[in-house]
Amino acid sequence: MTAKLTVVRSGALTTVQDRGRPGHAHLGVPRSGALDAPAMALANRLLGNPPDAAVLETTLTGCALRPDRTVTVVVGGASCPVTVDGRPAAWGGPVRVPAGAVLGVGGVTAGVRSYVAVAGGIAVEPVLGSRSTDLLSGLGPAPLRDGDVLPLGPPAPRPALPAAAPWPAPPAELTLPLRPGPRTEWFTPAALRTLASATYRVSQHSNRIGLRTEGPSLERVRTGELPSEGMVLGAVQVPPDGRPVVFLHDHPTTGGYPVIGVVPEPALAAAAQAAAGTPIRFTLG
Repeated sequence: MTAKLTVVRSGALTTVQDRGRPGHAHLGVPRSGALDAPAMALANRLLGNPPDAAVLETTLTGCALRPDRTVTVVVGGASCPVTVDGRPAAWGGPVRVPAGAVLGVGGVTAGVRSYVAVAGGIAVEPVLGSRSTDLLSGLGPAPLRDGDVLPLGPPAPRPALPAAAPWPAPPAELTLPLRPGPRTEWFTPAALRTLASATYRVSQHSNRIGLRTEGPSLERVRTGELPSEGMVLGAVQVPPDGRPVVFLHDHPTTGGYPVIGVVPEPALAAAAQAAAGTPIRFTLG
């Protein structure tokens, strides 16, 4: 018999995530996976889990879970209060949760997305090699709802591990390196200067599909739209309102708006923790 978690409170948006399912864009399937992959990996490491063990990704308001057996968990990523049956527990390090107790993951105090890793990992059935929830295509388990029951994998013997680790703080200002292209010729020279010099802000309409921005519009020299073409993780697409959208892990695999540049994947983890209103600067290279 495997251990199970019952979802007592699902929160605003809590999903199962792992490293995602790259390699299926030709089928129209996005990559998906944890938006803050380093946070997921660190939480798993503190438990002795494989780095690709599935975790829960919460958004802003946290969640609450009840195991049917004693489990060890780590809550990391965005900082938040952690409780076990209402008593304060450690954030960012291993916590023992007795059978029947309620693990409370509170609303974030900084950042956007917290990660709940459990020894043994979340063991829902994989789809195309991944357990990740994909909000765009609907693959993988649905976002959690109150009363859902999640199976856990068997925990591995824990090696000697640190009780805690340093966690990166969410960005006070988000700096995103940008590799221009492939459609820079669709924009005026002034638009590129604006992109490199203006300060944008994270829009409250951002989600797992894309980081939307608020700020000056980028002027085009061409009207109309492109025939749909392939989109990659980190692509900065410019819709008709002229405000850049940075594609994140649940992005569509094709699109017809021009891409002015691409943000390298290592910079996207900070974007996952940038709250609405956070200033954004693009650095062209």
